[in-house]
Amino acid sequence: MKKTTTILIGVFVIILLIAGYFISSYNGIVAAEEDVDAQFAKVETQLQRRFDLIPNLVSATQGYMQHEKDVFTAIADARSKLAGATTVNDKVEASNELEGALSRLLMVVENYPELKADTQFTALMDELAGTENRIATERNRYNESVQTFNAKIRKFPTSFIASIMGVEKRDYFEAQAGADQAPSVNF
Repeated sequence: MKKTTTILIGVFVIILLIAGYFISSYNGIVAAEEDVDAQFAKVETQLQRRFDLIPNLVSATQGYMQHEKDVFTAIADARSKLAGATTVNDKVEASNELEGALSRLLMVVENYPELKADTQFTALMDELAGTENRIATERNRYNESVQTFNAKIRKFPTSFIASIMGVEKRDYFEAQAGADQAPSVNF
């Protein structure tokens, strides 16, 4: 009788340990997934800040740059695409497109010295530069969070629990193709 009780207690302890590990792993995956979502929300906050600054920047430059309609059209199209983006990948793509359009605007601005001297334009450019720095910081934090999450769900035996939960790898916020090349500016 003592032997049977000892075996039952041992089996019960093993079941509790396995259940405890499963619960702990499940909660760890949920926490990591929530961290990824929270980090992306911070990226979105900064993207929204940039999105809100752009109309002011465009209106400040349009008076000086009457012949640069293609640049303003590209910015408007990119803003519309970003506003309509719903998935992470769509938002990343739209954000990269907007960055490209803003880069073209900044290259064209170099041809307008009186615009560069305008205090309103200078203040908006400072705001935009600060926002771009914030976006870069939040993107890095998001990517670190994604790296932690992806590593967690790929390690054994947590990968087994993640597959049961239907959790999949998250995508990184990657730079636009060609971002590693410095743009050429001709005066």
